[in-house]
Amino acid sequence: MRKRHSVTLLYVHLVFTTKYRRKVLTGQHIEDLSWAFKHVCAKHGCELEQFDGERAHVHLLVKYPPRISVSWLANQLKATGSRRLRGLHPDLRRLSKSSALWSRSYFACSAGVPTIDIRQYIEQQETPPG
Repeated sequence: MRKRHSVTLLYVHLVFTTKYRRKVLTGQHIEDLSWAFKHVCAKHGCELEQFDGERAHVHLLVKYPPRISVSWLANQLKATGSRRLRGLHPDLRRLSKSSALWSRSYFACSAGVPTIDIRQYIEQQETPPG
């Protein structure tokens, strides 16, 4: 992302697990979540680079602007994804007393250029004599 005085390239790898790690997600659920996550990202100036999942969890790779915090983004994605799935698939409402789809926790890891590439780039800089 280019601004007047800065250039940023921020990625985060997010993992959301279902409540009690129940294996309830199907291929159709993953497809519906993909639409919801892309919608949230577009609305907030982010980009869903990659997304996929299994029966009890999903992985997202999101490019995001520096004005957005990772915790806020994760909460927006989880809330919108949950509402969309519960609206389209009423059978998912019976997962827990609170009808929550996702566990309260999530995994987030910054991602970008591998550190080996950065280290090599820094090592190749020509230090001025002196």
